[in-house]
Amino acid sequence: MSKEQPFKNPQELFEQFNQQTTEFMEGFATSQGQEMMKEFTKAWNSLATQSLQDPNSWMEAMGNYQKEQLKLWSSFATAFQQQGDKVEKVAQPAHGDRRFAGKEWNENPVFDYLKQSYLLASNMLSQMADNANLDDENQKKLAFYTRYFIDAMSPTNFAATNPEVLKLAMETKGQSLVDGLQNMLGDMEKGRISMTNEQAFELGKNIAASDGAVVFENEMFQLIQYSPTTEQVNERPIVIVPPCINKFYILDLQPENSYVKYSVDQGYTVFIISWKNPDKESGGLSWDDYIENGTLTAFNVAKDITKAKKINTVSWCVGGTILATTLAVMAKRKDQSVCSATFFTTMLDFSDPGELGVFIDKSQISQREAQLKHTGVLSGKDLALAFSMLRANDLIWSYVVNNYLKGKNPAPFDILYWNSDPTNLPATMYSYYLHNMYLENKLVEPDALTLCGEKINLADVKVPVYFLSTIDDHIAPWKTTFTGTNLFSGPIEFVLGASGHIAGVINPASKNKRNYWINGQAGKGADAWLDSAESQKGSWWPHWAAWLKKRGGNTVDAPKQLGNAEYKEIEAAPGRYVKERID
Repeated sequence: MSKEQPFKNPQELFEQFNQQTTEFMEGFATSQGQEMMKEFTKAWNSLATQSLQDPNSWMEAMGNYQKEQLKLWSSFATAFQQQGDKVEKVAQPAHGDRRFAGKEWNENPVFDYLKQSYLLASNMLSQMADNANLDDENQKKLAFYTRYFIDAMSPTNFAATNPEVLKLAMETKGQSLVDGLQNMLGDMEKGRISMTNEQAFELGKNIAASDGAVVFENEMFQLIQYSPTTEQVNERPIVIVPPCINKFYILDLQPENSYVKYSVDQGYTVFIISWKNPDKESGGLSWDDYIENGTLTAFNVAKDITKAKKINTVSWCVGGTILATTLAVMAKRKDQSVCSATFFTTMLDFSDPGELGVFIDKSQISQREAQLKHTGVLSGKDLALAFSMLRANDLIWSYVVNNYLKGKNPAPFDILYWNSDPTNLPATMYSYYLHNMYLENKLVEPDALTLCGEKINLADVKVPVYFLSTIDDHIAPWKTTFTGTNLFSGPIEFVLGASGHIAGVINPASKNKRNYWINGQAGKGADAWLDSAESQKGSWWPHWAAWLKKRGGNTVDAPKQLGNAEYKEIEAAPGRYVKERID
């Protein structure tokens, strides 16, 4: 299949394209897909059982659906009789739904009918799921898997029922489908859907390119120290603890949106942990290891290099949960060398994990742990797919349509390049995290967890805390993260950013987009806080910088070299560990 010789036989092209599409989707993250279908079936079996006991709601939903379908048929009959007249739509896509934006979906009566019929069926299924009246856990699962099934079955996702795809195939004499097939075969080799032009980025060149060096490494992480950009720096360095389920360079994408560079430019000596991508032999690494041989080790190295008695810390997501437990261990040991902690979109209270909760129950965890006995690690690909499923139209189906059905190449996008570069999690650490945080929510209980030989209590943590959450976060819901502010004993600065889990954090001051909220009323819950909060235009980064400046200590001359006599430069940033991919 060369670009110069497209198929001459359209039927042959469509048959091969559809066959390859089916094979790809069947093989796409098979274990996760099978688990998804199993949970979807269980959820709808629960609904069917309930409907047998009380069939009235089921009959009412079906009756309403049939009425709407008759109305749709009637509208099209009227349209054919009154040619040229506009006919009122029976069903319209929801606000922000871009799947049917193409004019063909409105101008061609066949596809307009297909679109509206699909939307009516979708509304019926959603209504039935929303009104199922199951217990809370099964209700959430039913709603989630119903939405996922509805999104997957959209006519936009199939070549034969997408007029934009058919039109492009005709205009290119089938070349778009040939190109799409080539894109699909390439993704089959990678085992994932391409979301960006991955050839456009190279770590250390145009992404993760802030100047610095690895000054320490062990089996768990490399510690990177960044070169100063100011003549003087604050005497207390910043040590950043990124999530271990993603790579650190989300905080150092490109110069214009690099949080690392911004922090360095504010006059700080910045260190960041680059977690090693664990393999099967690392499966026994525990949460204790991530504290003792991870964060605590990094803190000590940073203090030794800078000769600082105290440091400031920054963390994100799971990195924040690790940091919080580290601070609790330090409090028990009377170690007061951390003078502030910043948490980005971090869950400490796991009572309401949001949509992620559909993947987390005892049955699913038991099945996963049985697999982990053989693999030693939870695959980063499975984690990435689970996160993508939470926003399937944006992160799965839009790329199926663009890359495979239309044969286009995705555009370069640094965040999506990072998103396609996942990491594994050690089996032992992962199981501990799920059981003790998500299932049993023990972190909120004083002395319920023993880590590194210490019974920990977050109330022992008295350092000033800057807590950033984001209002549209679907991974760490902001109202759940807000409750974490009540667990510490020190002064709290809570800030709510616009947008979601990633874009809400990576909101650089140079672009100064969106808004954020501050100064809400504390002590009366999340809703009361937001109702009374003040909206501020632009990026929250300068607000954080002003907060941290009070905790930076005195200024000293910037270091002339990275590391010191004991901790010499090992290699240039971003180091070897971050370049280990799991393709």
